[in-house]
Amino acid sequence: MREGTGAKYETITVDLAERSYPIHIGGGLLASAGERLAQHIGGGRTAIITDDTVANLHLKSLLSGLGDKQIETIILPPGEATKSFDVLQNVLDQLLRANFTRGDTLIAFGGGVIGDLTGFVASILKRGCNFVQIPTTLLAQVDSSVGGKTAINTGAGKNLVGQFYQPKCVLIDTDILDTLDMRQMRAGYAEVLKYALINDPVFFDWLDDNASAILTHDQSALRAAIATSCTAKAAIVKRDEFERGERALLNLGHTFGHALEAAAGFDGSLLHGEAVSAGMLMAFEYSEVLGLCPGTDVERLRTHLVSNNMPILSDLPKIVKANPAALFAYMGRDKKNTGADINLILAHGIGKAFIHRAADKSSLLEFLKKACLS
Repeated sequence: MREGTGAKYETITVDLAERSYPIHIGGGLLASAGERLAQHIGGGRTAIITDDTVANLHLKSLLSGLGDKQIETIILPPGEATKSFDVLQNVLDQLLRANFTRGDTLIAFGGGVIGDLTGFVASILKRGCNFVQIPTTLLAQVDSSVGGKTAINTGAGKNLVGQFYQPKCVLIDTDILDTLDMRQMRAGYAEVLKYALINDPVFFDWLDDNASAILTHDQSALRAAIATSCTAKAAIVKRDEFERGERALLNLGHTFGHALEAAAGFDGSLLHGEAVSAGMLMAFEYSEVLGLCPGTDVERLRTHLVSNNMPILSDLPKIVKANPAALFAYMGRDKKNTGADINLILAHGIGKAFIHRAADKSSLLEFLKKACLS
C-alpha cells in the first residue's frame, strides 16, 4: 500500500499482519527522524550501528533529528568484510556489556552491510530486540533494508548465516544519496533494474529513459525509482516472506553475483551491486544458451548496461574470472539450492524471470568457462 504517491514524501506499507511496518520515502527525513520513529523506538534505549564513512557524513544530522534521547553509537569499519563472525561477536559484546534488553532498539544506519549485520544482531540479542533501518545507499534503500533478510558472510560464501527478521520501520531519506559517488550509485541502480527484469517490462522502458537522471541524483527520478522498487518488493514479501517460492525471484543475478563476490574475497574490489549487474546479464546469457530467452532481449539488456556504464563480467577484476571451477563451487553452495541441485533464477525475456530448478551442472560449468574468457 502506498500513501502520498507523487508527492515529495510517501509511505509504503509492508503488509505482514501484526508485523507490518512502514517505509517512509522522501527528502530531508533525517531531520524529522525522532518524530517518525517515536512509536517504533518507544521508551527504551537506542543504539545506532553505523560505519566510519556514514558517521563522518551523516551521524550528526541523525542525532540532531532524534532529539534529546540518550543514544549509544557503535561505529564499524566500512566494507563487506564487516559482515563477519568476528564483528558480530564484537557488536554483541558491546551491547551486552551496556546491558541492552529486548525492549531496546537498534538503528541500522548505513548501507546493506550495516543493515544485514544490525538486523542479525537484533534477531539474536537476548532472543530478539527491535530494530529500525535507515539505509544510506541506493542499493540498501531499494533492496536490503526491506523484507527482513539478515546475514553475515563466511569463507564458504555470502550471506550463508542469518535469519528472516523484520524491522519495525524503514526510513529512506533520498537527500542522503547526494553524497554517494557514481560507483555507489551504479551499484544501487543494479538492484533497481532487477525489479524491471523480474516482472515489469514497463518499468524497464521507463528506466531506459530515466537511468541517467537516477544516476545523477535527480530527486524526482530517484523517488519514483525507489518507490516503485520498494512497492514491488513489499508485494513479493507479503506473498512469500520466507522465500519458499516466489521471493527467490528477487535473487535474479545473485547466484552468479555472489559467486563473483566470493571469488573477489569480499575485499572491496567488487561491490555487491557491481556483481549483481554482471550476474544479471550472465543469467540472461545462460538463459539464451539454454534456448529459453530470445537473443534480442539479452542484447537489449546488455545495451542498457553498457550505455549506462554498468559493469558486466568483462569489466570485472581478473581474479574474479581466473577460476571458473571456483565460481561453480560457490554457486553450488547457494542458499536457494536443494540437496545437490543448483537452482537458478533465469529469464524467458525482460520482465519474465522464473525459477530454474536442478540446473544441468555440466552446461553451467561450460557456460562459466566460456564467460570467463570474455
